[in-house]
Amino acid sequence: MSDEQAPVQLELPLPFPELSGDTPLLPARMINEFQYCPRLAYLEWVQGEWAASADTVEGDHAHRRVDKPSKSFPEADDLDDGDTLHGRSITLSSNRLGLIAKLDLLEAEDGIVTPVDYKRGKRPHVARGAYDPERVQLCVQGLILREHGYRCDEGLLYFVQSRERVRVAFDEELLQLTANAMQGLRLMADSGHIPLPLQDSPKCPGCSLVGICLPDEVNYFRDPANPPRPLAVMRDEALPVYVQAYKAKVSKKGEELEISIDDKPVQTARLMDTSQVVIMGNVYITTPCLQELMRRDIPVSWHSHGGWFTGHTIGTGHKNVELRTAQYKASFNDSQCLQIAKGLVRAKIQNSRVLLRRNWRGEQPADALTDQLKILADKALRAKDLSQLLGVEGAAAAVYFGAFDQLIKKPDDSRQLSFDFNQRNRRPPADPVNAMLSFAYSQLVRSWTMSLSAVGLDPYRGFYHQPRYGRPALALDLMEPFRPIIADSVVLKAINNGEVRPTDFVSAAGSVNLDEGGRKRFIAAFERRMCEEVTHPLFGYRVEYRRLFEIQARLLGRFLLGELAEYPNFTTR
Repeated sequence: MSDEQAPVQLELPLPFPELSGDTPLLPARMINEFQYCPRLAYLEWVQGEWAASADTVEGDHAHRRVDKPSKSFPEADDLDDGDTLHGRSITLSSNRLGLIAKLDLLEAEDGIVTPVDYKRGKRPHVARGAYDPERVQLCVQGLILREHGYRCDEGLLYFVQSRERVRVAFDEELLQLTANAMQGLRLMADSGHIPLPLQDSPKCPGCSLVGICLPDEVNYFRDPANPPRPLAVMRDEALPVYVQAYKAKVSKKGEELEISIDDKPVQTARLMDTSQVVIMGNVYITTPCLQELMRRDIPVSWHSHGGWFTGHTIGTGHKNVELRTAQYKASFNDSQCLQIAKGLVRAKIQNSRVLLRRNWRGEQPADALTDQLKILADKALRAKDLSQLLGVEGAAAAVYFGAFDQLIKKPDDSRQLSFDFNQRNRRPPADPVNAMLSFAYSQLVRSWTMSLSAVGLDPYRGFYHQPRYGRPALALDLMEPFRPIIADSVVLKAINNGEVRPTDFVSAAGSVNLDEGGRKRFIAAFERRMCEEVTHPLFGYRVEYRRLFEIQARLLGRFLLGELAEYPNFTTR
């Protein structure tokens, strides 16, 4: 029998029980996403992920007229055959179908209603006049209209850029395709298993969730022969705003943050350019300002005047309960905790070894020290429990910090004040170098806490560091490999480049801390380091350290959800 004569086997969808209780309705847009890419639909619908892109911003702009709802639109029984009506931004739902849709435009003529869905861009030149995801979304709108008693046989897609309308008939083929997509999305959501990423698909680079989905990166661990394409995500130009002036006030004025001292404005920052607000010491934020920051998902981190990170304020938090459930489950598995911890400690020792080799200023070569660190890095992988691993980490720290003074530039004139380092001490730091190290680690904890919260992980439940009240254990875990290459590197650059001087410190009650001017310059050095680009050792593309934190946090999530066999730590060369 030829292909033309072969009968078409239609799928018979299971009847969907009428919704009750708090079961959510499926949005028509989400069925569009499922038809386009099941993994994208899972990320958005089940895990609550979302990210704006140039396309989504352009789409919002295209909908600006139709997003103004009409005051009323007649019910199906009140619609006369002679009526010609238009309704904008009308939301309809059906419990029987389990669907909800927001109709951009609804046209009624001679008793027949036609949904019009606005789309950005130009009409595609394909056989059916439009791609299947858009046709399916429009068909969902038609099904809901029929459920409300309207006569609806077709819909229209309006492409804003080319100003063209494409007619879409709700024929049996499209109805079957739509039913399959609806049923597929329901089954996928109920399964609790994220679909595999697309393989080398042209859809991925332009997807707004490519930096969350990481399709090429996840596929790379299954087939290393295909290196990932560079992440095609929007460059985030927003940066942290630091406020450390005593009794300063942060308020909202229009689209800006206004910082005042004694009710006199001294500085402003645009909200759109702000990634987070860092409060140090006795600083006041007004309630309207705090509410606006939470509404925009701009976190506020709180520090003591000396720089110790005390906590952060966010909005309602990330919706990805599935990810946090996997995190908590793994955190109670001793074997999995040890597996993650060994990788973190090994990466930290390897990065310490690299920093030591790059910045060595001693008279004798550092080969003996780097060899010791290499042995300890390998030994970390053989640790049988966390206690033994702590011993390995402590031994590596003794070797590393025992030679740290050999990385610091000394003044040519012995009569000048210099930075000297004998040993690592923390609470309180007893000398300027320890004060900068502690402050840099505090900034690193804050950065990791923000990154983990942003991707949906709980920064307070870790695998290596034990949970304790107010202790961001997971942030402390993930920052371990980055202590040498971010925090310690910033301290060395600040000293060796003369950005911070020995006179930039104050000493009180046996504790040494940066003064206000020195802290400001040190923060600038830290933020410059976070903006530096580095080549990812696994994926081969260049990425800022700030973005790298997010990538590593999402890779941890992929590991916890079972997509990766192990968490790929970042090690530099």
